[in-house]
Amino acid sequence: MHKKVRDVMTREVASVNGSTPFRDVAEVLMTHGVSAVPVVDGEGHVIGVISEADLLHKEEFREQFYQEGYQPPLRVRLREGLGGRDAAEKARGHTAAELMTAPAVTVRPYTSVVGAARVMNQKGVKRLPVVDDDGRLEGIVSRHDLLKVFVRRDDDIAREVRDEIVDGALWTDTSGVHVLVTNGIVTLDGRMERHSDARILVRMAERVNGVTEVVDKLGWVEDDLSG
Repeated sequence: MHKKVRDVMTREVASVNGSTPFRDVAEVLMTHGVSAVPVVDGEGHVIGVISEADLLHKEEFREQFYQEGYQPPLRVRLREGLGGRDAAEKARGHTAAELMTAPAVTVRPYTSVVGAARVMNQKGVKRLPVVDDDGRLEGIVSRHDLLKVFVRRDDDIAREVRDEIVDGALWTDTSGVHVLVTNGIVTLDGRMERHSDARILVRMAERVNGVTEVVDKLGWVEDDLSG
């Protein structure tokens, strides 16, 4: 039920090394249609991330790729203002290592999708390099990748709720339970033996990826939660 980063990440990742000239980095960004790429060392360890925002410190990058007079987005201009000396140093940089943001914000393949989303939100980034336990690059995960988990077809959600929760509830008889999914809203209807089992079923359905709400219409024979 809980998808991991490895289930949604992109494994074929564009990356550069620390000595890559900034113009070549710009070409990689443009060619692959991304706003940032990981910077790796000779053994594949992620040592930083270089983004379009990092390159915008270079006037020649603005002129070549955005034409003279280009104004970066407000968030980039604010970051430059707050950057102080760091922004000035980046303006003089010529390689990925001199321009990149380090250390990189990364996640592990076994991190949950929800956990990765929280990291993105906390750090204000749109994508995260995925590294193994030794810090070597394995892939990259973007906001779009994470959103795909939560935007699922109703029939896919219904199938998972039936197969893995209702039919998989080996501790009790669920033959009287019916599942309906509409726009991500799961309705559980029918009758079970105990109130506590019905509540467990609802809680488990709430944890399925893509479920926005669970409507509990379950009845029960024995109310073992009262008194």
